[in-house]
Amino acid sequence: MRVTELANALNTTPDTVRYYTRIGLIEPIKSPKNGYKSYGKAVQQRLKFILNTRQLDFSVEEIREILTEADKGHTACPLVREIVEHRLAETEKQFQSALLLREKLKNAISDWQSKPDKAPTGHMICHLIEGETLEGDDNQGGHDE
Repeated sequence: MRVTELANALNTTPDTVRYYTRIGLIEPIKSPKNGYKSYGKAVQQRLKFILNTRQLDFSVEEIREILTEADKGHTACPLVREIVEHRLAETEKQFQSALLLREKLKNAISDWQSKPDKAPTGHMICHLIEGETLEGDDNQGGHDE
């Protein structure tokens, strides 16, 4: 099947097929007659795997590592489990941070309801933000590093 046919079969774009071909995660068969690239069922299954892993936020390098293991005939499942466990831990941290931010924002909105709007001065742009520390703010510099 051609690029567009493969893309349509997997509900993706031809550019996606070309991208994974260009970076070497899938390989077409080149016709000796006309030089056209075609993709077989094995490549379709491989691309389906790639697209599924991308939906789980696997990086291209992680996918490459998994496919390399599989291409060697080794099971990639332990590696996949490790990546998913790591990704879940990262996601949990981000979720907790988002909950804290949500609480700060809700507190700010509640606190600011009764405060007037003020014009900027030479020392202050918006007194709502600069006038006082947001409750629970332990990162005064504003940069997470």
